[in-house]
Amino acid sequence: MKATIIGTGSYIPEYILTNQELSTMVETDDEWIVTRTGISERRIQKSGDVADMAVNAALKALDNAGINSEDIDLIIAATSTPDYLFPNCSSIIQKNTCAINAVCFDISAACSGFIMALSAAKAYIEAGMYKKVLIVCSEKMSGITDWKDRSTCILFGDGAGACVVESSEQEGVKSVDLHNEGMLGEVLTAKRNENIVMNGQEVFKFAVKKVPETINTLLKKENTDAEDIKYFILHQANVRIIESVAKRLGIDMNRFPVNLSRYGNTSSASIPILLDELNRENKLQNEDLLVFAGFGAGLNWGSILVKWNCHKS
Repeated sequence: MKATIIGTGSYIPEYILTNQELSTMVETDDEWIVTRTGISERRIQKSGDVADMAVNAALKALDNAGINSEDIDLIIAATSTPDYLFPNCSSIIQKNTCAINAVCFDISAACSGFIMALSAAKAYIEAGMYKKVLIVCSEKMSGITDWKDRSTCILFGDGAGACVVESSEQEGVKSVDLHNEGMLGEVLTAKRNENIVMNGQEVFKFAVKKVPETINTLLKKENTDAEDIKYFILHQANVRIIESVAKRLGIDMNRFPVNLSRYGNTSSASIPILLDELNRENKLQNEDLLVFAGFGAGLNWGSILVKWNCHKS
């Protein structure tokens, strides 16, 4: 059997933190931020926590997939900002969605969390262990952001994205390419009870080199031409990174959807939030080929080739 995405969901907090408001907290301005990152505003979870956002996104994904929570037999939550050390976020999602038949575990892979979770779901389904998997990525980056550090506070926002992956005879999640280089982990860190510390230049150089490499490896593995891909859905970290990746691949930017101007970097949630927007705006059609690519703290990076078969006939 094959693993196929059958539904998506997302949750965006109501509070909007604009660049103008941010400029009253730290020495910066709208032009400086937009020029360097492409971000105009980000959302902040003022009331509620990571699990609240996760549950909201999960329920929307279940509804979009047209299934009941009792049908889920595995929940994978990806988060770097859990509310508790234990119980894990996935267990809280299980409780609050009444997914009583699900096994639950969390993944901590920072901004690559969705890529790692979808890869795990594919493996479990193809091994015949589970038939329906709920993936939820939820991040409260505002909780680990130093709002006096201009190099990081302009980047991050809060939010959650989710999808349901099902065992199917239809082709869906086709191929995966994953990598990790722990020797470079010190360039992006967040110790327990401390804020994010980042060497922005090193992260940028890493991303613009490794993301095109993993995408090229993925396409070569599947004997697929870049021109056959409808969208390249990248982790939404910085528009300059996405533009650089597109340039290195020789692909027009109009095939790289971007929403970070409104949400900033929501870490593991960024790809599923963007995917949900594309799905609900009817920009995805059955048989479309998509590439997901993530990169983040670890350092880790990877890509996934997906044939979209979410729409019911």
